[in-house]
Amino acid sequence: MKQTILVTGGTGFIGSHTSVELIQAGYDVVIVDNLSNSKVEVLDGIEQITGVRPAFEQVDLRDAEATENVFKKYPSISGIIHFAASKAVGESVEKPLLYYRNNIVSLVNLLECMPKYDVKGIIFSSSCTVYGQPTKENLPVTEEAPIQKALSPYGNTKQINEEIIHDYIHSGANVKAVILRYFNPIGAHPSALIGELPNGVPMNLIPFVTQTAIGVRKELKIFGNDYDTPDGTCIRDYIYVVDLAKAHVKAMQRVLDEDTEAVEVFNIGTGNGVSTLEVVEGFEKATGVKVNWTYAPRREGDIEKVWGNVDKANKVLGWKADTPLEDVLRSAWKWQLKLREDGIM
Repeated sequence: MKQTILVTGGTGFIGSHTSVELIQAGYDVVIVDNLSNSKVEVLDGIEQITGVRPAFEQVDLRDAEATENVFKKYPSISGIIHFAASKAVGESVEKPLLYYRNNIVSLVNLLECMPKYDVKGIIFSSSCTVYGQPTKENLPVTEEAPIQKALSPYGNTKQINEEIIHDYIHSGANVKAVILRYFNPIGAHPSALIGELPNGVPMNLIPFVTQTAIGVRKELKIFGNDYDTPDGTCIRDYIYVVDLAKAHVKAMQRVLDEDTEAVEVFNIGTGNGVSTLEVVEGFEKATGVKVNWTYAPRREGDIEKVWGNVDKANKVLGWKADTPLEDVLRSAWKWQLKLREDGIM
């Protein structure tokens, strides 16, 4: 019998790509999303790619009763991949209580349901923000690197949620968890049927690059050119969203089908640091499209440089991010062109 996976935030950027990979790996998928930062039409894209329309419930996971009703309706759920969360760093500084309520209460409600409905494992969507700015000797950053004081309420919710998972399992709860600490997901599905569609002004680099390239935005600002990096701009580990989605399938197989420790943590990235300037120039080279950009002063809260040591994920999960950056940037541009063609942007 097929195993059923609950994907929270499954109509979002990473959630939709992961739903595709789960369906293609033979799982049944139930998506829960409150559509606060995504559109229900994403289900059409998932169906066009896979030939399967996943079950969908519009539910706010802060509502404990509505959350439990999902498990009552789909009693065969054996695993959860938990993406649903508010994720804009700047907004979290302005609205901290919104972030604490959204991001923490939703996890607590899910965890409470797991033993009750015999759900074996959860994959938690965490972030490299938990490392803060690693010291030189901790780059590339490993899973054992010290957790730093969070620079934003958003980052703090990731740390708190990791602690909640550890504490809950330590208390004797008969569930397993894999915590995936992502670096910077970018790109879109090669079909251009799903991709990143932020509400309003993008907070992430790539949508801002593609929107500037197509004329939606007048100018791209690169924040800071005086960092201690080879070209003065920030360095990040940019991972293709499809590669990232595949890591969740591997993690879910491990949680459900293998005898493992109750809680495991993996960095999910490429293992390479790329500067903001290199990304913009790489986009121009990959697509042949010029981007109108300029330098701007540093932005508060930006980390200078971080990239991951991903040996553990490579060896233990048997997973690797191996899509060339040029192909990833081309996929983002193809998605932007599709949005224009469809009259969306």
